[in-house]
Formats: sequence, structure tokens, C-alpha cells
Amino acid sequence: MFDAFRRDVRAALERDPAARSALEVMACYPGVHALAFHRLAHGLWRRGWGTLARFVSHAGRFLTGIEIHPAARLGPGLFIDHGMGVVIGETAEIGGNVTLLQGVTLGGTSLKREKRHPTLGNNVVVGAGAAVIGAITIGDNARIGAGSVVVRDVPPNCVVVGVPGRITYKDGQRVGGLDFDQTDLPDPVSRALEQLMDRIRALEGDVETLRKRTEEERS
Repeated sequence: MFDAFRRDVRAALERDPAARSALEVMACYPGVHALAFHRLAHGLWRRGWGTLARFVSHAGRFLTGIEIHPAARLGPGLFIDHGMGVVIGETAEIGGNVTLLQGVTLGGTSLKREKRHPTLGNNVVVGAGAAVIGAITIGDNARIGAGSVVVRDVPPNCVVVGVPGRITYKDGQRVGGLDFDQTDLPDPVSRALEQLMDRIRALEGDVETLRKRTEEERS
């Protein structure tokens, strides 16, 4: 548990430019605290102490604003930045070196006792306010844009944005300057609207030309 805690601190130092020291991370980072609560709750859950595990999880949620079900499986190197409003469901599985920003939801869609929450691969980044819903799989190295709603599987090395989430880049194609800066993610909806507006302007010009030609012929 102490080794895992040290790795949590190291992940925050590596991925948050605002982190200045290990002491600051240990004292002031709710994401690190939430993971510590989860490890305790998860250990209790695996030993059959379900109610006590849920109470520990509830206490962690009260203190950090991050809700993680005790049964969720979290990989090493998870970094929850800021964290307020993050929800991770019961059957969610998270790989190694994943980054979740504030307001992320890994939610379920089924009322049955089955796998109903998403599985995230390694090195996945999920932007602020994004929701990944259902028993879907997000491939390794995928990036989910802020505010996106993802309801289908995402292959590895993809960028997903929009509501519902759409794949904008895949197969390892890299967007220039794109990393943690969520403002640089392309928006396929806005691009489609721009193309429609251009088409409407062209059609309006054609209609105006036909109108003038008709008036000339009548005169």
C-alpha cells in the first residue's frame, strides 16, 4: 500500500505542472487521498466486508468529492487531477497511467448485476466533464475530449470528442501540439456546421443569379 501511495505521489508530480513538492501532493491533492481511501475500501470489499467497505468509500467521497465504488479495479499510476465530481462505478476497470480530470463519470447503463461500467486501457486521458457510459472499452493511449459523452468502444490511439463521442483521429495519427491541452481537440460538429454554412451561401448565390436572370428575361 505504501509503494502504491508513493507511485500516486510520483504520478501527480510527473503530470501536474502545478505540483511543486511531494509534501504538497500528499497534503493537498484530493485525488491522491481518494485513491488511498479506495485501496482500503477495496481490500475490505475483497474480504467480504461489503458494508464497511462502502462506509470507507462514502467517507472518502465526503472528504474528497470523488466517488469510487469499492469493487472498482484501478491500475497503477492513476492520476485524478482536481477530482471534484469524479464518479467511478462498481464494475469499472482502469489500466495503468490513466489520467482523469475533474467531473469525469465512468458510469453504467444496466440495472442487472453484470459488467455495466467501462474498461479503460493504459495511458488513457479523459478530459474534464466527460462521461464514459456502459460496458465499453477505451483502447490504450486514447484521449477523450472535455465534455464528451462516449457510449461506444474506442480503438487504441484515438482522439474522441463531441456528444455523442466521435473518433476524430486514430491509428496513431497525432494532432500537432495536442497533449493535455483540451482546447486543441478538433470538433467534428462545428466543422460540419461550417461546411453546411458554406454550402448554404453557395446555394443562395445560385438562387440570386437565377432570380436576376429571370427578371432580365421578363423585362
